[in-house]
Amino acid sequence: ATKVPFRLNQNQALLTFEDEGVAQRLTKMSRHTVNLDNTKANVTVRPFELEMGFQFELHVTVSGKKINVSEIPELPIPKDWMRDKLELSFYKAEQAAGGGEIENVTYNKESGTAVITFLKPGASNNFVGCTKYLFCAEGRCFKLAVSPHFDFRLRKFQPYCRVSKKTILLKGIPEVEEDEESVQDMIEIHFQKPSNGGGEIEKIKYTSRGAAYVCFEE
Repeated sequence: ATKVPFRLNQNQALLTFEDEGVAQRLTKMSRHTVNLDNTKANVTVRPFELEMGFQFELHVTVSGKKINVSEIPELPIPKDWMRDKLELSFYKAEQAAGGGEIENVTYNKESGTAVITFLKPGASNNFVGCTKYLFCAEGRCFKLAVSPHFDFRLRKFQPYCRVSKKTILLKGIPEVEEDEESVQDMIEIHFQKPSNGGGEIEKIKYTSRGAAYVCFEE
């Protein structure tokens, strides 16, 4: 499971219960009076919300108009000339049953790669299974690597805020003389009692000074 960091601010506590019904019941009660030794503290229970994220559908399709070309040799000719030679070679495309008219060639000299875009939809299908392509330039022949070009589309993109079913966030815990561990024990005792609407606690984290980052995993 993925661990998500959560910022726990000063005088706050996180409690994770074994039974999610306990957490939901305490959240509905909202306010609780906790006995912290000689002090009665009115604390607030809030649903534990993780950082906002995004959910979406990623649709991947093989382009019917584009192919990726790599392992293009570096030759002592201008970049535009190489692009023209690639266009001419793939336009003829005798090795792939005809490529057809080319709409655009994007060539990257540094990486030795290019994206060939044909004018006619479905033209790239002629290169299916053609992993090596014979390319001749400057009196020499080279084998270029050819692979499908994938189109990525995001759909149903929307933000969401995930709420934990088993964990609650306590706010408004007052500062007391007792040390942090003692206060945490008193909070745990209170929320573990069924008479207070509580139940068995799996984990608890309380911070009285500064802020702490908790790795949350549910």
